[in-house]
Amino acid sequence: MDPIVKPVSDDPLDNVTELRPRELRPDTDLEPRSDLDAVAEIARAHVELVAEIEKRIIGQRKVIDQLLIALFARGHCLFVGVPGLAKTLLISTLAEALNLSFQRIQFTPDLMPADITGTEVLEEDHVTGRRAFRFIKGPVFGNLVLADEINRTPPKTQAALLQSMQEYKVTAGGHTHDLPLPFLVFATQNPIEQEGTYPLPEAQLDRFMFQVDVGYPTADEEEQIARQQASDYRPDLRRVLSPQRIIELQELVRRVPVADHVVKYAVALARATRPGPHAPQFIKDYVGWGAGPRASQFLVLAGKSRAILDGRFAVSLDDIAALARPTLQHRLILNYRAEAEGQRAGDLIDRLLGTVEP
Repeated sequence: MDPIVKPVSDDPLDNVTELRPRELRPDTDLEPRSDLDAVAEIARAHVELVAEIEKRIIGQRKVIDQLLIALFARGHCLFVGVPGLAKTLLISTLAEALNLSFQRIQFTPDLMPADITGTEVLEEDHVTGRRAFRFIKGPVFGNLVLADEINRTPPKTQAALLQSMQEYKVTAGGHTHDLPLPFLVFATQNPIEQEGTYPLPEAQLDRFMFQVDVGYPTADEEEQIARQQASDYRPDLRRVLSPQRIIELQELVRRVPVADHVVKYAVALARATRPGPHAPQFIKDYVGWGAGPRASQFLVLAGKSRAILDGRFAVSLDDIAALARPTLQHRLILNYRAEAEGQRAGDLIDRLLGTVEP
């Protein structure tokens, strides 16, 4: 069958950026002839997705790119930024463009685990008089789950997401329930307001592929935002991919080959964050604990996704380096000296890139 969008030249990878958003055909027409055709397809879908998202989101292109890389790599994201930067709007817009179910959970100090996963209730059949337990699904049963202000709830409730994020399952009342696929958790966190918050446990942080730093827009972008949001401009979005096709393309990402020297570079970066005899001096000075083995796995997987979204069926060293900061920074535990001197984990990762040789 034909690919989703006919290329503008004989080579399916030519002129990818010249394509324009358009409605896609039904899922029955989405089977590519080969993995290389699928690479061209996902590259075109990337262009279309960005175009649809930018109908509502002004600026934040780097954030959008990292979000899409995580999406196709099946990685969860932690968005860190002050309020009012359109984090929630970005995620809900992505869900709409991809025809995915969207669930938003507002994390508060009194939120209970069952409020996230669901609970069993005792019901009585009025005809037979028999009683039985029935599981009522919680808001975690969605394709894209927004955990808004995740650090405002105690660790006991935060832990309710651990099984879901790792195994795509929920266990309640002795029964295990499968979550709908694709399944992704996008959490937000305010970096400046610490009153009434609970730091995320290391096991929870390690489940997130990326920590995405959401910064302020430029002056021109902020003018456009003020002008647009103060008007009645509400653009409709085209659906770019179906849920089933997203799952297939996520499988494609995992089939991308990786050269040995690229894997070694990813592992070297992760290992260099751990204080030890072979670590750089600034890591020994400021880091208490470094990134674990999951970090190097995520680096390789994210590199695959970045390559595919760029229309390439091979991972380069540049892919790994470009994603080192969002992949590694939330996995570093800084010591008291780092806090006293105002050192940030992301800045240490940037310095590390200049130290670790490919």
